[in-house]
Amino acid sequence: VFANTFVILFTVVFILLEISSFPLKLNAIQPRSRATIQEFAAFADSLQHYLNLKTLVSLLTGLTVGLWVAVLGIDFPVLWGLLAFLLNYVPTIGSFIAAIPAVLLGFIQFGLGRALIAAAGYAVINIVIANILEPRVMGKGLGLSTLVVFLSLLFWGWVLGPVGMILSVPLTMTIKIALQNSPRTRWVAVLLGRGEAPSVVEVPATVSSEPVADTGKA
Repeated sequence: VFANTFVILFTVVFILLEISSFPLKLNAIQPRSRATIQEFAAFADSLQHYLNLKTLVSLLTGLTVGLWVAVLGIDFPVLWGLLAFLLNYVPTIGSFIAAIPAVLLGFIQFGLGRALIAAAGYAVINIVIANILEPRVMGKGLGLSTLVVFLSLLFWGWVLGPVGMILSVPLTMTIKIALQNSPRTRWVAVLLGRGEAPSVVEVPATVSSEPVADTGKA
């Protein structure tokens, strides 16, 4: 797990170092059209918006879970809060997986009653955050269907191992956001979603996607 994490972090660092020059490369490929650059900029803004909000929501989930477990007296509340933070990137399935070890430890320490209380707290936290707070903050069109979430867990877990399972939904959401920002591939983004029509980021009307005619003047 640490080896995969190390490789993935280095890959992300190099991507971030390279991404600043990517619009210049696109402009060099199509010097007389800025439509592609506008689409790429819209995709980057949408992706940054999603990752920022998802991280804040996950951080709130981790803090709430850690405090709840600490109040109940279950050992290692920081660990269970960190686990809830990481697995909150995986909707539906992640919250269930994060609750299992803490509830089992509560059962071992205090018996069935405390374990049920811990499980109820997990359920309330995830229902409030995942079903009420997160849709209001994230907005419509930024969700994935349950089937896509499960298949992305299998695929990215197979490609990247345990780290890939944590990153599966952010990686799949990156693909979905990229698809929904182009009218040609928007239908694929709709199929990946929950049935909500994602909004298309329009290219400003002043920017023409057609090549400018060469007048022959220097």
